[in-house]
Amino acid sequence: MTITLLLEQVFNGIQSGVTLFLVAAGLTLILGIMDLVFLAHGAQVMVGAYTATAITLATNNFYLGILLAIPLTFASGYILEFLIIRHLYKRDHMEQVLATFGLILFFNELTRIGFGPAALFSNLPPSLSGFVYILPDTPYPMFRILVIMVGFAIAVGIYVLVTKTRIGAMVRAGASNADMTAALGVNIHMLRRFVFSVGACLAGIAGMMLAPLTVVEPGMGEPLLILSLVVIIIGGIGSVRGAFIAAVIVGLVDTVGRVFLPELLRSFMEQSAADGAGPALASMMIYILMAVILVFKPTGLFPPKG
Repeated sequence: MTITLLLEQVFNGIQSGVTLFLVAAGLTLILGIMDLVFLAHGAQVMVGAYTATAITLATNNFYLGILLAIPLTFASGYILEFLIIRHLYKRDHMEQVLATFGLILFFNELTRIGFGPAALFSNLPPSLSGFVYILPDTPYPMFRILVIMVGFAIAVGIYVLVTKTRIGAMVRAGASNADMTAALGVNIHMLRRFVFSVGACLAGIAGMMLAPLTVVEPGMGEPLLILSLVVIIIGGIGSVRGAFIAAVIVGLVDTVGRVFLPELLRSFMEQSAADGAGPALASMMIYILMAVILVFKPTGLFPPKG
């Protein structure tokens, strides 16, 4: 283990964490504030990735792809809420699970019909393909640094929106007592539609940032959905601050563990066995961490007040 390698993996873990936060933040708004179990949230990651990649490939302009994909992803969330989700608010959680699981299958098959089963690939423009030096002799990809910066900026923006603005006050009031909030003149239906659309857009932005780093394919958002559920449980359901801190912790544990656990295990077993067991143990550590935290903090690290 070298300091350079450790520092690189810490940055990779933070980048993974802030990307995961964008998915978890949208989910914690939808689940924690709206009390809606939305299993198709991972499909919004796929929608964002496909939209940005398709526009980028059609126009040969990465920046235009991102700029157009953000409002389109917000609009897709708005339309989905209007057509389907608004009918689920008064249903019990099991019915929400079944309905939104059906949406996962629908979106995945619709994507295969529209784009085909083959994966799409998006290349970064030359302006984002370079490196920055985090140490004098340690280059790090510029785009990953940009992802970290964007993630931190969005985290601050969401926190300010939810805790410091009139819209945030209405959202929190609607989550606490929707009937009373509606009686005071707030359009609770439009408020829910706005929150859901913001959550969908955040997941879409995560997909847009992942698209140049991985393959864009049907079902790409489901693994992130599972990790996002872990994040909001660790951080506290409904807590944006908790989601951010928990996402960074999970990103660091997973990324650093996948690199250094195989090296540690080679001291006790054959290299091939260690290389297979290391990543598996890193994934297990995330769930072990969640279980340990729930033993001492059943409501998560930072449960929302009130």
